[in-house]
Amino acid sequence: MTPEQLADAIHALLTEAASDGLALEVPARGAVRVERPRIREHGDWSTNVALQLAKGAGMPPRQLAEELAARLGKVPGVAAVDVAGPGFLNITLDAASAGELARTIVEGGERYGTNDALAGHVVNLEFVSANPTGPPHIGHTRWAALGDALGRLLRASGADVTTEHYINDHGAQMGKFAASILARATGDDIPEGGYPGEYVIPLAERLLAERPDVLELPESERLAVTRELGYAWMLEQIRGILTDFNVEFDVWLPESTLHRGGKVEEAVARLREQGHVFDQDGAVWLRTTDFGDDKDRVLIRANGEPTYFAADAAYYLDKKDRGFPEKIYMLGADHHGYVGRLKAIAACAGDDPEKNIEVLIGQLINISGERMGKRRGNAVFLSDLIEWIGTDPVRYSLARFPADTPLDLDGEELRKRSNDNPVFYVQYAHARTCNVARLAGEDGVSREDGFDPSLLQHETEAALLAALGDFPRVVAQAAQLREPHRVARYLEELAGRFHKWYDECRVRPTTADEEITDLHRTRLWLNDATRQVLANGLHLLGVSAPERM
Repeated sequence: MTPEQLADAIHALLTEAASDGLALEVPARGAVRVERPRIREHGDWSTNVALQLAKGAGMPPRQLAEELAARLGKVPGVAAVDVAGPGFLNITLDAASAGELARTIVEGGERYGTNDALAGHVVNLEFVSANPTGPPHIGHTRWAALGDALGRLLRASGADVTTEHYINDHGAQMGKFAASILARATGDDIPEGGYPGEYVIPLAERLLAERPDVLELPESERLAVTRELGYAWMLEQIRGILTDFNVEFDVWLPESTLHRGGKVEEAVARLREQGHVFDQDGAVWLRTTDFGDDKDRVLIRANGEPTYFAADAAYYLDKKDRGFPEKIYMLGADHHGYVGRLKAIAACAGDDPEKNIEVLIGQLINISGERMGKRRGNAVFLSDLIEWIGTDPVRYSLARFPADTPLDLDGEELRKRSNDNPVFYVQYAHARTCNVARLAGEDGVSREDGFDPSLLQHETEAALLAALGDFPRVVAQAAQLREPHRVARYLEELAGRFHKWYDECRVRPTTADEEITDLHRTRLWLNDATRQVLANGLHLLGVSAPERM
């Protein structure tokens, strides 16, 4: 019996109790929730439904709980129901009902853990959005890991998600980028405010190789050609590095298209029609203070040039026009001041800033280690981290902490293959399940030859099954709260329960002449169910599930 099936059974008995004359306001189907008790000895599952319905029923919560417990105890598969505290129902399933979950998971495969908690939500999820003037650096790494994981979680919970990378390719920085490439090509000094990083050198070499005539062009044309080529090459590099980090975007949207397409001017006109634009000192302003911003914002400067804020407004309206009621922005710690102004844009556009826009701010990270100490310069690029530590350890380590927590990670520790390294601990559990299945198969143990869930009676089996059953709830909660770290911490707990079960229970025969029984076969189902959940959870974090380690 899965948690969802148990919740449905509770909903059915509530409906039956109401039909029998009990004054209950039966909640909608799917609204009944069951959760794992904090203390394992309190049962497999717990629900506070009696506490929720007691007032409407005109009964003390514990009295209602006693009434519901008597009914719930008659449900097939329920071994015991205890009333605890003010009216909690602690439910223990019989071994067969609990063990049936193993088959449900194996047959569900990659679908197990998916849910419909966010069905009907249409979301635009924007993250990373690195300027195309340099490779993704350590500041982008956290959002690359968390943003991609959040997109996977939202989809697993039924949301229609479009992930988006906003390319800041408009403005003076692109001209300085081109000038920096040319300076490297000619041996001149990098212009003030330019890009002195060593990554510019191969761009300059490529420019001279592919356009040997570039230095003979008039200055304005030379800059234009370099800007176009440099932008294309850097964007290609950014895409490749993010792909190496297991991050793919559905949409790459250049800021320049908003300007070239007249969407910035259109946005100003639309906001003026809404009554929130005013003119002052020759400039055009948006009255964002009406919606909680600390000051009004300039859209068009007195010289007629649009501000970055005008592009932000146009971008928000563009997302709205493309059919995204919900827009999630994932920004770095240095963008905290953007929260109020982005919500003000939403309000000025006629949206609800509490429903139609969500701005997540991530704190800074520091990754230390011997290799970082030997680096030249201050830049730490994502490609460096991938080469040094690896995609899986970096992604997992960033995913296992809340985004608003500053992080200091030890790169050397992340590279260790030991149980003290969380990613190794979880991946090793998955590899161990694969090894168990491989060796069991060599011994002739086959799932297809038998399954008797009532045989899963060992205490470690009950604990493992309880953890497996909790996976869909963890996924739904992580998606709703925008907290991928809940999946990582769950996987570590699941791995721990599997390792304990592995130490206590045999899947394979102990000796060559030992008879293979349904207990061996049923335990193989449980082993493979664990493998599936570990793989599904790691996939949600964008981390691989190796079969051998």
